[in-house]
Amino acid sequence: MEKVFAEQFNALLEKYSELLVGESGAETKEKVKAWALYSHIAKSMPALINHWSSLYPDAREEMKQMIQEIKQLNEEHRKSAK
Repeated sequence: MEKVFAEQFNALLEKYSELLVGESGAETKEKVKAWALYSHIAKSMPALINHWSSLYPDAREEMKQMIQEIKQLNEEHRKSAK
């Protein structure tokens, strides 16, 4: 990946994280990136998610916790923005 593109894409991810959950630290950005990619795969290839979930039940549980955390942060961010 070209360095300039990587930096520009990182800026997009940073802004998305900030708008979604109100923060854009490195850990939060990684969680948002994983959540966004997982959500896209779940919608476009649900059979793949089912297969992955059966192979890696611990990772599936971790993803579920991450989704809940992002959902909670998003709700709190929306409430504070009002």
